[in-house]
Amino acid sequence: MAARKKTSTQPKPRYHHGDLHRALIDASLALISEEGFSALTLREVARRAGVTHAAPYRHFADKEALLAAVAEEGFRAMAAQMRERMAPAGGPAERLSASGVAYVLFAVQHPSHFRVMFGPHFVRPEEHQGLSAEGGNAFGLLLQCLSEGQQAGLFRPGDTHALALGAWSLVHGLASLLVDGVLGQMGKGGMDAEALAVSQSRMLLEGLLRTPQNG
Repeated sequence: MAARKKTSTQPKPRYHHGDLHRALIDASLALISEEGFSALTLREVARRAGVTHAAPYRHFADKEALLAAVAEEGFRAMAAQMRERMAPAGGPAERLSASGVAYVLFAVQHPSHFRVMFGPHFVRPEEHQGLSAEGGNAFGLLLQCLSEGQQAGLFRPGDTHALALGAWSLVHGLASLLVDGVLGQMGKGGMDAEALAVSQSRMLLEGLLRTPQNG
């Protein structure tokens, strides 16, 4: 007698993603790295993450919200890398130089994050408070070094924010040149990028150091 074929009344198991938020961010970074921003859509990100096209909307209202999460993560990681390199440095001047080198190396090591962090993607910045906070934390490390250096008489007096803007412009400019490949063979590889960052940070310090008064 043939065995009766069993039929199940249990629903089919649904696809479950262990960490959809993480998977969507990773898929976005991979897509930007491989095809550029023009290819980034929530539907394509969902396809790469292996979920339905509606799944991203459980975490992100739209593409801008997804990019804000990517940028927020980038600022958090960059600030952590800056703190790590600054920790063993002695005084404000050494910490300032270390922060600049860490900034450049983060950009070289994480170009997709860097491009999202500083790209023209956010038309509603007021809706991304976490992004503003993380970006402020990174800039705050620079301000702290400069303020401490001024108080110690190492750096020239003046508006600390203005000095910070100048310092940031230098390291950000170098980081952007390296990430975009404008410098050609210069900066190829982590060690070359680090050497460039160190030399430029030293030039920055020479401009910030207080000039002894004659007489």
